[in-house]
Amino acid sequence: MKPLRLVLDTNVLLSALLFRSAAMIGLRTAWQTEAIRPLASRETVAELLRVLHYPKFALDTADRETLLADYLPWCETVTIPVPPPGTPDCRDPLDRPFLELALAAQADALVTGDRDLLALANAFPVPILTPAEMRTRLSG
Repeated sequence: MKPLRLVLDTNVLLSALLFRSAAMIGLRTAWQTEAIRPLASRETVAELLRVLHYPKFALDTADRETLLADYLPWCETVTIPVPPPGTPDCRDPLDRPFLELALAAQADALVTGDRDLLALANAFPVPILTPAEMRTRLSG
C-alpha cells in the first residue's frame, strides 16, 4: 500500500517527537512503519529547527539531533522554487510554508491543530485535517 504523503505542522511534530503524547504516538509509528510519508521543505525544516532551539524545551545539541534523526530520515524532501499559485493568504506568515508545501507536493493532507490553518480547510484544495481526523483515517 502506498503511504499517505502528509505535511505535518510544527506543533504536530513537537507533540509526536518531544512530548510523545498518547494522541500523537500513533503518528510517529505511522511514519516509522511507512504508513505515511512526511513531507518537508527547506522552510518547514527551518521552522522546526527554530522551535527546537526555544529555551523552554531545554534541548542541547545532542537532544535536537536525536529528535531530528527520529523524523528527517522518514521525510520526502520537496523543493519549492517559487510559491505555488493559489496559496491562500493566512494570518500567521509562519504558516504559509506549510500551505506552499502541501500545494507544491500535492500532499494527501496537511495535519494541524492550528486554528488559522484549519479555518482555510473549506477553501484549500488539499485536505486540512486535525490530528484526531488523521488518526481516524489511519485506523480506518
